[in-house]
Amino acid sequence: MKELYIQLFSPHGLIRYENPEIGRDRDTGGQVKYVLELLDHLSKHPQIRKVDLFTRRISDKRVSSSYESELELINEKARIVRIPCGGHTYHPKESLWEYLDEFVDNTIRFIERQDDFPDAVHGHYADGNYLAGQISEVFGIPFIATGHSLGRNKQNILLNQGLSQEKINEKFCMERRIEVEENVLHDADLVIVSTQHEIDQQYGLYKNREAGRFLVIPPGVNSELFYPFYRADMPGFKMTIEQEQALYRVNSDIERFLFNPAKPLILSIGRADKRKNFETIIQSFGQDKELQAMANLAIFAGVRKDITRMPEDEQDTLTNLLLLLDKYDLYGKMAIPKKNDPVLDVPEIYRVAARRKGAFVNATPGENFGLTIVESAACGLPVVASPTGGPKEIIENCDNGLLVDVENPRAIADALKKIIADQAFWEKCSGNGVLATSQLYSWEAHCNKYVETIEALLSGRTTQTRKFSNRTAFGKKLMKAKQFIISDLDGTLVEGNQTDGLIELKQWLLEHKDEVVFGIASGRNREITKEAFEKYDLPKPDILICSAGSEIYYTDKFIPDKGWESHIDYKWKRKELERELAKFPGIRLQEPAAQWPFKLSYYVNPDFAEDDFANLHKFLDDRRLRAKIMLTENKYLDLLPFRAGKGNAVRYLSSKWKVPLQHIITAGNSGNDIDMLTGRTKAIVVANYSPEMEVLRNNKFIYFTRNNLSKGVLEGINFHYS
Repeated sequence: MKELYIQLFSPHGLIRYENPEIGRDRDTGGQVKYVLELLDHLSKHPQIRKVDLFTRRISDKRVSSSYESELELINEKARIVRIPCGGHTYHPKESLWEYLDEFVDNTIRFIERQDDFPDAVHGHYADGNYLAGQISEVFGIPFIATGHSLGRNKQNILLNQGLSQEKINEKFCMERRIEVEENVLHDADLVIVSTQHEIDQQYGLYKNREAGRFLVIPPGVNSELFYPFYRADMPGFKMTIEQEQALYRVNSDIERFLFNPAKPLILSIGRADKRKNFETIIQSFGQDKELQAMANLAIFAGVRKDITRMPEDEQDTLTNLLLLLDKYDLYGKMAIPKKNDPVLDVPEIYRVAARRKGAFVNATPGENFGLTIVESAACGLPVVASPTGGPKEIIENCDNGLLVDVENPRAIADALKKIIADQAFWEKCSGNGVLATSQLYSWEAHCNKYVETIEALLSGRTTQTRKFSNRTAFGKKLMKAKQFIISDLDGTLVEGNQTDGLIELKQWLLEHKDEVVFGIASGRNREITKEAFEKYDLPKPDILICSAGSEIYYTDKFIPDKGWESHIDYKWKRKELERELAKFPGIRLQEPAAQWPFKLSYYVNPDFAEDDFANLHKFLDDRRLRAKIMLTENKYLDLLPFRAGKGNAVRYLSSKWKVPLQHIITAGNSGNDIDMLTGRTKAIVVANYSPEMEVLRNNKFIYFTRNNLSKGVLEGINFHYS
């Protein structure tokens, strides 16, 4: 039975295995906890040979230096791999989108250095799913996706709160996020969700919902940390020193707020987020004097030091909680501690509340899952939660609490009083929660189903079409190839109806397909390059450089290189260029079909002279507009991003796929090919070359052929290739 190598992708937040900072900010919450526990428990599965969690590498004085190391070894089978992208500074997830293609390129380089290909990739949240989808395409492997939370649902909530669509997109990059989520439903081989509610209500908002291949596998609870409160009284049980210290710390942090700490404790835990609905919990407690007489309240709203230095939304949430404490005069009855350790403190917080015969409240409406509900149940603490979403499914499965309208303070208060006042009911809920979580919400069961499903995908033992089987896996060939051969098209391989040597060249490439990557570099855009393939029956390409080096694609499916697009987009101001060039004399814009996102094309007047070309450079320089300007046959003017061009594209491919330039053979015939032919590549100039190529005659790396077109290219290949 095949042992699997799984790669997990979760780029945002602060991720480390030792002392994870869960709750530090809104990007370091439940998703980070989920992926760390998945990483740990997958590594313990006998059919997993290796599992890596890919996240972003950060070097920032505002955060721990532990996020700087490239590799964090968890055990002999599990690692956290930190990939650089977007500089070193810690960024919120919404500002990472423009750097994700850099993350993909650097991940490919990492995989190449390791010389170990994954069997499947698993993305988390929209950004992680984007990364996993790209890597899946490169290596032709199964793509598994987990959304955690979805953009359309969040957008609807924000619209209901009064934010405009424009403001939502500006602040949360929402259009890009939703676009990726739609694509994931179409492309992923498997979408893992925690509850049926997530499929029906969350993904139900998406156009591609019917294309999604969903599998409900709820996350587990770590039974080594979240165990019943009464276990401490069992014979032979012994707490570690760290657990003893955590218990003392938790008791101290809670009790210093309270006049009568022995009373039952009502508890809620989460980060400082308005959606956690802590305000309604405080209102329910503050408005009910009977409940105040029966119990105390503790709210653990993330980790804080100085509220004034926290993000604005967290400031607002915490300030409102403190104002409500004051409004209802809950001093001595309510605790709002400033910090908690997610590994050691949080389990003890649940158990402290359970020992005092209290209850847990999850007041988030429409929660996808509700991990805190499962954790509290595992510790023997009864729960009050929403009758919708994941909480409804969990409490119906566990029978460990009450479902109420969590936006109604009176309903919350009545449910809490029932649980606390009825000792028999409390014992029933407590015992049911402990038993059900051990049977239904274990990581061991999760990982067993997870591995079984991936095996079925890989082996074809599934009724669904395997989407990954249609992927090209071009990355494996590019990584393993000994030689790249990249040739210009028009005037080099073919010219008009002349195709001298094309059949022989195709045969040579077919005989060497396992060791040679073949590419075409053309001034044509994608669409008219496709036309050339139909017209000439060209060799099947592995790489296509189109629009004079402003586009890179892979295979005859024209799979775009997103990393190249991000690379050349730097300081490319296409709209400003077009607006300003409308004022420049002697040129006119070509038809829309000739335009491309990274190419701006013009016709020039017949009398356009060398001085005009120089004036054009000055014209753009005066306006601080950077572009690469190409004039062909004194008829066609193309402006490209200054990082674009055939030569730069070849050097980018050399770097991305770790192919030395000396192992790349390039071929051309005109001045537009010069930057591709010079440098450290081995080059070919076919016999039917343009006069401007004479300047290359003395370059020892460039071979001038005796034959024209493809026949000359094959002659040059035989000269250079070894």
